[in-house]
Amino acid sequence: MLSVDGLFFGYKNTTILKNLEIELHQGEILSIVGPNGTGKTTLLKCITGIIKPNKGTVMIDGRDTSRMSRMAHAKCVGYVPQSSPSKFPITVFDAVLMGRRPYITWKPSEKDLETVADILKSMDLEDIALRDFDQLSGGQKQKVLLARAVAQDTDYLLLDEPTSNLDLKHQMEVLEMISSMVKTNSVAAMLAMHDLNLASRFSDRMVMLNAGEIFCSGEPQQVMTIENIRSVYGVEATISQANGHPYILPTGPAGHSGIKKCFSS
Repeated sequence: MLSVDGLFFGYKNTTILKNLEIELHQGEILSIVGPNGTGKTTLLKCITGIIKPNKGTVMIDGRDTSRMSRMAHAKCVGYVPQSSPSKFPITVFDAVLMGRRPYITWKPSEKDLETVADILKSMDLEDIALRDFDQLSGGQKQKVLLARAVAQDTDYLLLDEPTSNLDLKHQMEVLEMISSMVKTNSVAAMLAMHDLNLASRFSDRMVMLNAGEIFCSGEPQQVMTIENIRSVYGVEATISQANGHPYILPTGPAGHSGIKKCFSS
């Protein structure tokens, strides 16, 4: 289990995350949702060790990540950032091979090369293995970055807006791929998401942030309510069911009547 306990983070006099308590279990997809600037990306960066929390702990399978070496941490958590580097002069094969860095001492072993080849095949990336990363489409780049995280062979995957700038087809491909890996390999995934309908469809649980705090958490049906959408996003919406998942249709701006937190088990 990956757990976040009493996590605070801020810059100088600006607090971004406030007393977050989150658990992520193997075989589970957990989506972090909330308006822009509410701390979703910051939370993922705290968990991955890119930035250090001001207070609180991040535990992975009972181990405090603040006491782990960078390489040990990288063997536990794979991270896919929101956007790819603007210039990344490297082939697709080598980009995915970078995910094996925590296991490489001097040069890649036969196992490392075989692992990358297997991942490229399983993710239908074989045909572009020798192409330059810079020449790929947005959807292809996102799949390569996901493949790199998979190559780390971790139990936990953290993905920051994995469907950003992707067309509808690639959004579904990427999320279906993540869902398949989680269910088949018993890993766990935490996704920072803007699209509430995609988050609702692919998540086992959701955490809704507002102003850096947990406003609501639970299963999608518990989190995606008219009242929560109104309070956190400031819009009125209708909610229907699509294939057993809540589907949100915004209908217009909402007036402010105060914010009331809710928690669901």
